[in-house]
Amino acid sequence: MTIDIPAPRVDRYDPLSHPALFEGVRTRRIFAFFIDVIAIAVLTVFFGILVFFLGIFTFGLGFLLYAILWQTVALAYAAFTLGGPNAATPGMRAMGLEMRLWHGERPYPLLAAMHSLLFWFSVTVLTPLVLVFSLLSDRKRLLHDLILGTVVINSDRNSVAI
Repeated sequence: MTIDIPAPRVDRYDPLSHPALFEGVRTRRIFAFFIDVIAIAVLTVFFGILVFFLGIFTFGLGFLLYAILWQTVALAYAAFTLGGPNAATPGMRAMGLEMRLWHGERPYPLLAAMHSLLFWFSVTVLTPLVLVFSLLSDRKRLLHDLILGTVVINSDRNSVAI
């Protein structure tokens, strides 16, 4: 009986051999965050209007959804954009960024949702220290990136062929 052992995955994003992948990532990631916050706010207002009418039609029961509205919108936004085929939120795409797993695969929706949850948890608990991780990391990764094994890189296809 033979057992096939899969080959180990190789880390595809080495900052020493491909420094162009990480140039300006930290700054553009901050601007992408602000773009995404504005998009989430607009979506929350839109869904807030829908919840208002739902609350009227359900004789007030639908108004209970306001308690979890922005959290649900933000989580769905991250899960379906970051975990989608582009591997980037609209803010990240506008800034020319994308997220990958350390071995090169695109993130999937559940991982994207966990990424978002860990981001907000880390910001809540370690507010100033979250950016310190980015300053010390060779790949400009944040704490939640390190935990989940993700990396944010430049999405310019012409910069580096991996």
